[in-house]
Amino acid sequence: MTFDKIEDAVKKGNFVIHPHGVSMWPMIRNGKDSLVINPVEGRLSKYDIPLYKDNRGRYVVHRIIKVTEDGYVICGDGLYEIEYDITDKNILGVVTGFFRKEKFIPCDAKNYLRYVHFWVDNFYLRKPFIWTVRKIRSAKYRLKSIFIKLKNSKKG
Repeated sequence: MTFDKIEDAVKKGNFVIHPHGVSMWPMIRNGKDSLVINPVEGRLSKYDIPLYKDNRGRYVVHRIIKVTEDGYVICGDGLYEIEYDITDKNILGVVTGFFRKEKFIPCDAKNYLRYVHFWVDNFYLRKPFIWTVRKIRSAKYRLKSIFIKLKNSKKG
């Protein structure tokens, strides 16, 4: 799909994408969840998730953590690096919900809103949380590979 087609599809509404990467984890899981994106009507608000084109020409889905006069302060849920240079011109659409397995979760659902407020309003906890989870996953991966090597060496 070319870039023009993506932008045209978003304008028509109910455009579904399957995002890749971990920048929106823990809300969006890489390769497992699908996002429903619709056209933007007016200015976006804090906590909204726009689909935008960054200054390098990439399509990105991250959360607005602050609205400014000139644009938006944005950060992926799985990141702690903040983007300051996103304006309304960059925004192509906004996430209105997502599919987790077979279940649709709208962005106005109560449990979703609880998560969003906790995750954004406690931004200072994000870096140590993400660092800890990454260390645990890394250790788990290393242990798994050690056990596989031990198991294979016993067979041979």
